[in-house]
Amino acid sequence: MQVKFLDLQKITAKYADKMHEAVLRVVDSGWYLQGHENERFEENYAKYIGSKHAIGCANGLDALIWIFRAYIEMGVMQPGDEVIVPANTYIATILAITENGLKPVLVEPKLSTYQIDDDLIEQAITPRTKAICIVHLYGQCAYTDKIGELCQKYNLKLVEDNAQAHGCLYKGRKTGSLGDAAGHSFYPGKNLGAFGDAGAVTTDDDELAATVRALANYGSQKKYVFKYTGRNSRLDEIQAAILDVKLANLDEDVALRQEVAKRYCSEITNPKIILPQIADWKAHAFHLFPIRCAERDRLQQYLSENGIQTIIHYPIAPHQQECYKEMNDMSLPITEQIHNEELSLPISPVMTAEEVEYVIETINKFK
Repeated sequence: MQVKFLDLQKITAKYADKMHEAVLRVVDSGWYLQGHENERFEENYAKYIGSKHAIGCANGLDALIWIFRAYIEMGVMQPGDEVIVPANTYIATILAITENGLKPVLVEPKLSTYQIDDDLIEQAITPRTKAICIVHLYGQCAYTDKIGELCQKYNLKLVEDNAQAHGCLYKGRKTGSLGDAAGHSFYPGKNLGAFGDAGAVTTDDDELAATVRALANYGSQKKYVFKYTGRNSRLDEIQAAILDVKLANLDEDVALRQEVAKRYCSEITNPKIILPQIADWKAHAFHLFPIRCAERDRLQQYLSENGIQTIIHYPIAPHQQECYKEMNDMSLPITEQIHNEELSLPISPVMTAEEVEYVIETINKFK
């Protein structure tokens, strides 16, 4: 049996008729940017997340970049200010900070959750700290009440990187609505994926929303009038139309992912495998299903030989990357352990029961 890590063709096939209709609607309209499809998706996505505003943009990295850039334009931050961020994240989170001349302050995660350790945040706060950026990594909610209290105590902005957590809940609220602003990625492989790169910012802050929208449109709030030195980072009409189709089924797709995860957690019994610890199933949207294994590379090779695709998220930690030479001497043992041991198993709303069973049986036979 062959088990794909993520079968995008099968996912697309679920909604093919509605997607074809949506694309043809855009083609026939003759309007391909900043039109009704964007307006509809932004309105529906804001409503889904529970935020006042959703602003479409070109990709998830840009979404985060525009949030920090907007805060600089608003005078909330200035280059050289510090942003606390988990050390265990995809590099885009940190790129968004450094792109704006801000300083990332890396904080270790908890090994039990892979999310930023809220017990370590306060000691990292300095007079230059202006924000905490949490990452709902792998689809699991990173927010805690303690993080919210620290933001209030020190008057810090809370930015969410929600690139991997569409459909995740915290006490009845969607991630992406828990902080002051959130960046979202709609990369094709996400829980809510487009037919290419796409992203959005959600926020309740009117000024931030207006600033982000202008920055992503060349810096313009009015045609041919430029308040900021912005860029072209707009969500096109076809992507917006596709996303709106898939948004209507997002909660159903997340529930299917959670069912696969529950089987993995209850039926993978190999003592060599460390499974995720799930305290609240609604607080994990399972964009990824990360396991850990001390013999990760041998396990991946074994699964590949048995027809099971897996991916490492991520083989090299951000602080060890060549582009951040100034961080290469940092010692972050928990982050490094995760990056040395993590392996993501196939998980999606279109996996069959037979495929899930095969993955479980194959892993349990690993010696």
